[in-house]
Order: sequence, then structure tokens, then C-alpha cells
Amino acid sequence: MTSTLTAALDALPLVAILRGLTPAEAPAIGAALFEAGFRVLEVPLNSPQPLQSIALLARAFPAAVVGAGTVRTAEEVRLVHAAGGRVIVSPHFDAQVVAAAAALGIAVLPGVATPSEAFAALAAGASGLKLFPAEMIPPAAVKAMRAVLPPQVLLLPVGGITPATMTAYRAAGANGFGIGSALYSPGKDAAAVAASARAFADAWTGTMRA
Repeated sequence: MTSTLTAALDALPLVAILRGLTPAEAPAIGAALFEAGFRVLEVPLNSPQPLQSIALLARAFPAAVVGAGTVRTAEEVRLVHAAGGRVIVSPHFDAQVVAAAAALGIAVLPGVATPSEAFAALAAGASGLKLFPAEMIPPAAVKAMRAVLPPQVLLLPVGGITPATMTAYRAAGANGFGIGSALYSPGKDAAAVAASARAFADAWTGTMRA
């Protein structure tokens, strides 16, 4: 399943973090993101009825990798998998969460903030690393981590990312980003989400030229 996630991120290495999404909004918001090129959609489990939204998105957009964020236990991993989720994202590293995802054959991106956490997560079987919170991990720190981690490891800063901050992180070795409230927030309609999604996609393309 890591290869599936990698293929989705190859298309556009941005993860849409849809905290607060409701099942009623899911189809329209998902369509706006998919049309803008997003292929990884994450519904945090502290959203309203998150498993229902994950199931709806997984059925509506089979070409996307849909999953859950804010996953903290192995039981939550199993529930997400049953709903059709194919990627698990956590704010922290928990070996049991990583093992549960690996046992089900789904990708897992634990949150890490230090080299020690990063190497422990990789040893446990992480598919890639969520660098969180990015507000505490500036581009210089990403560059230092990239220098010691295996070159193939996915590094995805998450937290406070905007189109304006992406270039410096990309130059430091980030492979992509998780995008939260700057992309979607509760009550933001599909047209506004589509505009934000295009801005982020264009910003990523710009980092490739920088």
C-alpha cells in the first residue's frame, strides 16, 4: 500500500487535511480537491462522523487515497480500514498504530519532530514521516534531518503550511506537505476550497521551478 500512496503523491504531493468535514459536505469538497489534482484526502477522526465521510470519499473517488488523520490507537486503525481508508496519519509516533496499519496493508504516516522519533518510526514500519508541528520544525531543521535519513524516506511537513512557505521547505528536502485550515475549514464552500486547492497546486509547481 505504500506504493499506492507514493503514486498518489507523485501526481501531486499534497495531502488535503479536512478537519471538521461533515458527510453532507464530503462529495462536493472531495470533487473540488480531486479536480484540482489532489489525490490524498485525510479526514481527521475528531471531525463529525469521520468514518462516514471516509467511506463516502473512498467510494466517490477510487483513484484517490482516502484515509484518516488524528489516529491514536490500533482499534481506530481497524475502524478506518473497515470504512475504506487506505492511509493512516497520526500526530505522534505509536508503534502499535504503525503495526496495526502494516498488518492491514495500509500506508501509515506517523508524526515526528526529532531524528530519534523519525528513526524509531521507520524501524517500526512507517511508510513516510509527517513532520509535525511544522511551526516548530523550520526548513533548516528539515534540511538537517534530510541529511541523516535515508534519501527515499517521504518527509511531509504539516502545520501552518501556506503557498508562501512551501518553497523554502521544498528546497530543504521536503517531499510534499499536509495542508489543513489554509485549504479547508468548516463552512468553507466547495468553490472557495477549489480556489485554495488551485493556489496550493500552483505553488507546488512553482517550487519545482525555484
